[in-house]
Amino acid sequence: MPSVILAPIKISSVSSSGTVNFGDTLYISPKTTSKSSSGSGGSNTGDFMLVNNFWNLTNTIDPDINDSNNLANF
Repeated sequence: MPSVILAPIKISSVSSSGTVNFGDTLYISPKTTSKSSSGSGGSNTGDFMLVNNFWNLTNTIDPDINDSNNLANF
């Protein structure tokens, strides 16, 4: 099914392993996974950001060994 996009689109950057899709897609699968931790408002993106944080605590304790496995993902 074709897609009709009626709003402005802003794509700041697409890395070499990134995907931008418009329209029909049968199969999109990630080839790599990653995990990151950042504080409150630390990874916000946008044109006009206003972030007010009084106190922040980021819990980075992760007891499991494997979070996202990409086994047999070709």
